[in-house]
Amino acid sequence: MMIYIIAVIIALVIVGAWAGYFFRSLLPAKMKSLEAQARQQVEQEAEVIKQKKLLEVKEKFLNKKAELEKEVQQRNQQIQQGENRVKQREQSLNQRQDELNRRKQELESTRQRLENQQTALDHKEQEMQERMDNLINQERTRLEEISGLSVDEARERLVESLKDEAKTQAQAYINDIVDDAKMTANKEAKRIVIQTIQRVATETAVENSVTVFHIDNDDVKGRVIGREGRNIRALEAATGTEIVVDDTPEAIVISGFDPVRREIARLALHQLVADGRIHPARIEEVVAKVKKQVDEEIMETGKRTAIDLGVHGLHPELIRLVGKMKYRSSYGQNLLMHSRETANLCAIMAAELGLNVKKAKRAGLLHDIGKVPDEDPETPHALYGAKLAEQYKEKPDICNAIGAHHEEMEMETLIAPIVQVCDAISGARPGARREIVEAYIKRLKDLENIAMSYPGVVKTYAIQAGRELRVIVGADKITDQETEKLSGEIATKIQNEMTYPGQVKITVIREVRSVSYAK
Repeated sequence: MMIYIIAVIIALVIVGAWAGYFFRSLLPAKMKSLEAQARQQVEQEAEVIKQKKLLEVKEKFLNKKAELEKEVQQRNQQIQQGENRVKQREQSLNQRQDELNRRKQELESTRQRLENQQTALDHKEQEMQERMDNLINQERTRLEEISGLSVDEARERLVESLKDEAKTQAQAYINDIVDDAKMTANKEAKRIVIQTIQRVATETAVENSVTVFHIDNDDVKGRVIGREGRNIRALEAATGTEIVVDDTPEAIVISGFDPVRREIARLALHQLVADGRIHPARIEEVVAKVKKQVDEEIMETGKRTAIDLGVHGLHPELIRLVGKMKYRSSYGQNLLMHSRETANLCAIMAAELGLNVKKAKRAGLLHDIGKVPDEDPETPHALYGAKLAEQYKEKPDICNAIGAHHEEMEMETLIAPIVQVCDAISGARPGARREIVEAYIKRLKDLENIAMSYPGVVKTYAIQAGRELRVIVGADKITDQETEKLSGEIATKIQNEMTYPGQVKITVIREVRSVSYAK
């Protein structure tokens, strides 16, 4: 059985080997046939694609050719049109050239004709001139025979007479113009000043160094004084003023040179009396509170003043100084009202003269800020005010107007004399200041008498409300070097013998005058 199985397996293997050989011999022929068919099909498809692409390329070529031909045709048309225009312009230029040549020929012929006429005229003019010269010579000879003068002598006499007449007329005309100018200038200046004063309404003088605090009854005085005077001492120490409690009915007098301190003391007294609690600790608390209120009131007053006058852009410190003027007076005239009045006067006068109104008003408002400093400067208030204005970035012309309004600094702009004049107008108007007229006149006379007491002095004039003394000396009695010594001696004597506000400027003038009269 086993042998049988092995024989079958061997037979199967032989049959499989033969079958494989048979199929292997048939496979290449089949593959070659399939490859041939595929190659033929691919070649056919490639030919179709080739023909299709050739057609597309040919179509594109034809389209591009048509476009190029169209473009060439358009360009040819444009070139043709350009050539036509050039031909037309050339024809036009040829026509113009012909016209110009024709006109040139006409002008040439006209010029030739005019030259001929000019030659004829020159010839005739020469003949006429010769005739006129002959006639003039004949007439001149006859005139010389009649008058007995030569031509040169007659000309000189005529020129001299005309000169004299012209000088007389010119001098008369100049005198008339000068007189008219003086009369008009004086009249116009008076009109401006009078109108300026009339258009500003102001207040009169106020109290100067004391403030009266009114009370309901005299019992309050005892509480203000306190036990052994401790309340009044605490109040005086806190406010820097003197509290006068005397027999004056229903009144307590607050005395002090600083109006701000007096105002603080008055308001503190008012709160203490209204509250009823008066003792040193309470006094210090109320005074500190009132100081803060007064400082705020000063700033508010300064801001309101600047807004009312239309002065903008002031430094906060300058605004505070302006507000502080409310509590300061000069000869009884409230300084803030004086500054407001001066500012309005400056604005009106600057407008009349065609100057900058805003700058004039600003300088007028700030001109006396040197009178309300926080410290006690040794320099005059005008110079100190100019220094403050410069410190707080005011413009140079404003600083100059502030510093020069008492002529302690040279005036550099037209605003400076306006501020000086308006300051004088505000202080000199009736009712502005409380100085007694007799005392004022006496002070001016004393100034002049002191200067007149020196040898060599001819005349003296106290001007600017006693702020300046002009001393005129004889040129033959005092030399230039001695004038400097004289001004120093007069200043020293005035300083030692007189009492006056501010400062006095002494100007010694020495001049030589030579006068002649033509009759």
